[in-house]
Amino acid sequence: MSEHAIEFLREWIGEKVHCQSSQARIDKQAETLAKECAAEAAEVGIPLEDIQEEVGDIKELIASRLEEAAEAEDGQQASSKAAE
Repeated sequence: MSEHAIEFLREWIGEKVHCQSSQARIDKQAETLAKECAAEAAEVGIPLEDIQEEVGDIKELIASRLEEAAEAEDGQQASSKAAE
């Protein structure tokens, strides 16, 4: 995958992927975001195939990032409560 495609995906995920609480919401948001990412990549001349060649299924990647964000937020909330 080109550096341009990698940089696009990193920036896009950083801007769009935010914490969700339930697995059902994560799955739904991942599907929506994967479609949006593919459309925006195409607009800047990056074929979806280039991205998928490097990372596989972008929906799965986005879902994984959403889950990580949710876990991190849960950890922060637990730390805040423990400090109270």
